Amino acid sequence: MNLPIVQFKDVSKNFGSHPVLTNLSFSVAPGEKLALIGASGSGKTTILRILMTLETIQAGSVFVGGRPLWSPETAILGPRKREAHLHDMRCSIGMVFQQFNLFPHMTVLRNVTLAPALTHGLTEPAAKDLAMDLLDMVGMANKAHALPSELSGGQKQRVAIARALALKPKVMLFDEVTSALDPELVEEVLNVLRKLAVETDMTMLLVTHEMRFAHDIADRILFLDSGRIVEEGPPEEIFRNPQQERTKLFLRKIVAAGLSL
Repeated sequence: MNLPIVQFKDVSKNFGSHPVLTNLSFSVAPGEKLALIGASGSGKTTILRILMTLETIQAGSVFVGGRPLWSPETAILGPRKREAHLHDMRCSIGMVFQQFNLFPHMTVLRNVTLAPALTHGLTEPAAKDLAMDLLDMVGMANKAHALPSELSGGQKQRVAIARALALKPKVMLFDEVTSALDPELVEEVLNVLRKLAVETDMTMLLVTHEMRFAHDIADRILFLDSGRIVEEGPPEEIFRNPQQERTKLFLRKIVAAGLSL
């Protein structure tokens, strides 16, 4: 049996005196597509930010690829060793944020080639070939020489996805990647994610309020509330036959808001 590629063990995270995650434990199998759903403030994005080393934890352990990302052992490392450790671990994780975070003064092509050239030591021709392949995959090859200001929101997000993929991460994190888009642009980004899910064996963790999308793409759903996992299971089971009252209430509100399942 394959070891989990991501594992949280009794993780607690506070913002000041406010608990965000409480004794959270779950694992993700290699190649699994895991959707995290729940109301705003339930801890979904914090999970991704911990994996991306943008947040620390107060207790517990987090492992990626069998190696400790956060643990009691890494907590006692000196500042220089800790930063070197986190930098090494970040190389296996990619993240696409709600906002696109593209460099405005660089072309689309340069935005995608910069990181692999700097961190993986790719030559300029090799980085360009990789970038063009990825831009083609997300339908943006024809915009390679455009600046971000010349792109729509959906186009910017597709470039951001290509940029994250350029580092060839083992795990990809997607944090509400359609929330900043106009409604008519949402589907073009979701189609790229569907393509990734179907055509690659990449491990994907997705925070999303797009319930139909989560139903279609995920192997498993985690429903979180107040930093705890209330219910988990296959999409059909969670959406069609939820067992917990909190899950039922959340899904009723989704339907009432017109977000059909």
